Amino acid sequence: MASQQAPWQITIPKVSSGPARVWPAEPRQTAQVRFADGRVFEAPVGTQLEAYIRVAYPNPPVPIIAAIINRELRELTYHIVTDVEVTPITLADSDGVRIYRRSLSFLLMVAIHELFPEARVFVDHSVPFGGYFCEVQGHPPFTEEELRHIEARMREIVAEDAPISKERVPLEEAIALFEERGETEKVRLLKRRQKAYLTLYSLRGFRDYFHGYMVPSAGYLRYFALQPMPPGFVLRYPRRDQPTELLPYVEYPRLTAVFREYGKWLRLLNVTSVGELNQAIEDGRIREIILVAEALHSQRIAEIADQIAQRRGEVRLVLIAGPSSSGKTTLTKRLAIQLLALGIRPFPLEMDNYFVDRERTPRDEHGDYDFESLQALDVDLFNEQLLALMAGEEVQLPHYNFRTGQREPGQVVRLTPDHIILVEGIHGLNPALVPGVPPERTFRIYVSALTQLNLDRHNRIPTTDTRLLRRIVRDATYRGYSAMETIGRWESVRRGEKRNIFPYQEHADVMFNSALAYELAVLKPLAEPLLLQVKPGTRHYIEAKRLLAFLEWFEPCGTEMIPDNSILREFIGGSILRDYFPSSTQL
Repeated sequence: MASQQAPWQITIPKVSSGPARVWPAEPRQTAQVRFADGRVFEAPVGTQLEAYIRVAYPNPPVPIIAAIINRELRELTYHIVTDVEVTPITLADSDGVRIYRRSLSFLLMVAIHELFPEARVFVDHSVPFGGYFCEVQGHPPFTEEELRHIEARMREIVAEDAPISKERVPLEEAIALFEERGETEKVRLLKRRQKAYLTLYSLRGFRDYFHGYMVPSAGYLRYFALQPMPPGFVLRYPRRDQPTELLPYVEYPRLTAVFREYGKWLRLLNVTSVGELNQAIEDGRIREIILVAEALHSQRIAEIADQIAQRRGEVRLVLIAGPSSSGKTTLTKRLAIQLLALGIRPFPLEMDNYFVDRERTPRDEHGDYDFESLQALDVDLFNEQLLALMAGEEVQLPHYNFRTGQREPGQVVRLTPDHIILVEGIHGLNPALVPGVPPERTFRIYVSALTQLNLDRHNRIPTTDTRLLRRIVRDATYRGYSAMETIGRWESVRRGEKRNIFPYQEHADVMFNSALAYELAVLKPLAEPLLLQVKPGTRHYIEAKRLLAFLEWFEPCGTEMIPDNSILREFIGGSILRDYFPSSTQL
């Protein structure tokens, strides 16, 4: 089989006979950019990439935000000094979205600084319809009129296409700047920085630090809006699947309540930023933080069990759903133990055993089996057996043989009135999963790692990054997958979550936040060696490099102090619950 040539490799023609034709030449004063579609453009050495992009893509349907140059992510301000291969990154790409949102946050800070210089704005967390929830200190919460003024100033800056420049300054100069502005969380973070410099971005004379790249000018930031959301407001931005539109504003009261609760937990632990977490590790206070964070988890699980117990005799089915690496398995087992302590007998029912036979499995747009589709489950049989189990009837459960792709007869069970069925799976919050079960007989739990521990007031940590790092460590520990393989699957996993989980999260009776304030310090020394093994020159390497740069901000923490029933143990190993299952009711 002929070998595949990488698109950036150059084929050197063979000379059939005679000496190769070689002649002296003057150094070229131009550089060429070759795009993925084969087009080549040339300009003087040192020309910014943005100039090439504007000529090659004069009217792109989706804004081009950055580019991959010879397999490295670069800003549009990057100077082309030699011939390169370029792949544009748009607002429909994950890297483009991150750059856009980061730049939009900077635009917001500049507008607020010009209109309300006394106000200190904190980017708190994301919201599902596309946006950052922000709070203000040093000034009363912005009124609707004040938000209109801020948005108008932002649009003025966009209209003038004000440039966003960057400079590398000595670390001492950066620390002095943030000390003068009273940004103590940035100062605390930077005092542990190993490098002697920091890159600052500047817009209309206002300088700030942002972790990651920016767009070259404010003119790129056309899609946004400010929305009141007491006690703060939302900076709205487009999502990847609709990159030039803002989704309608929707309230998510349960999700918002979870973020508020976690914010209270962080303030209780006195670790509201990474700098404070690093300080706690240095001061030897991390043991206390681990113990209190775990106690808060235990308290919340006990509260959920109490809510179920209060509906004893009515609720017979508990459905638990959440995205990948959210800790669903450990939560389910800890909840089962808590229910046992209340005199309620849990029975775990595995949803995977209700897969339809392989030949009936639906396929996705690529022609592959779509095991995440609701149609991949025999919903009718699942409902029929749920009702029979709740009625105390004897039921022979199915067992799905993943090797053959066929259902086989499983164990025979009969439940008592003291039993509650626990079902964990991605479709648990979808009403279409259990149409035959009366709503009052069900209790739904949504679990996710909703991280709210940010680098500083302007640099937030995406919740997906915490879950991805958990999964990288878990896949290496238990499944033998490399970080490169896990990163390669992550995009597909995220698509499934957006389709099958996130639209139904507000259907939950309760939400459980599995994030732990200390966990990124623990994941750091476990994830870094795995990420360093990702092969340079691949698309996955860009993501690995981003995660490594992010982890540099954390002081490492060992695993020896983490309780053996912690949700984090599901990913790092050593969980006492790994092989635990509630007592069987097999006949």
